[in-house]
Amino acid sequence: MAKQRKVSNLLGLAVLSTVAAKPMHPYEMASLMRERGKDRDMPIKWGSLYTVVRNLEKHGFLDVAESVRDGGHPERTIYRITDAGREELADWVRELIAVPEREQPRFLAGLSVWQVIAPDEVTDLLRQRLALLEKEIDGQREALTGYRREVPRLFLVEVEYELAIREAEAAWTRSLLDELTTGSFPDLAAWRAWHERGEMPPEVAELAERGGAPD
Repeated sequence: MAKQRKVSNLLGLAVLSTVAAKPMHPYEMASLMRERGKDRDMPIKWGSLYTVVRNLEKHGFLDVAESVRDGGHPERTIYRITDAGREELADWVRELIAVPEREQPRFLAGLSVWQVIAPDEVTDLLRQRLALLEKEIDGQREALTGYRREVPRLFLVEVEYELAIREAEAAWTRSLLDELTTGSFPDLAAWRAWHERGEMPPEVAELAERGGAPD
């Protein structure tokens, strides 16, 4: 089970990992995180950056290294990571790697109620999704090949993981499509009859009453 952290926003994790290299102003933090694609690795709301930085400072994970003024620009506060911040960063990373948590992607939400759409339409929608997935996978494979020429694998494992997840999703979607198109998917006839008749057949109603898979 995930720990209750004083700063739980994953943007805090990104900030700590960025500032661990050297002290910097929040604007520089944001620039580096964008350059490194952190907003692809984790949900980031850039508008909350200053609030997250202040919370990290409040809880002793960051402190002020210096305040500088550049010409007529407003004074800028440079933050550095503290020993407590380094400990929090390492502990947070350990937890994220070691402790699995159930994630709920949008696709899962759609699949949980897909029966409200006729199976033939679902099949068409899955074909659309698969085509987009395959295009995305091709792009990710090409990008990863390019990265490997210049970037040590130490800094590419999250890209490899994302690609593996996409490939697994595409393989599963392809298998599901095969069941729908060949007619081997269980309950397909009852599902199709429901939409053809405009009312839920008794066998489908029984399935709905039993509910989905247990948590």
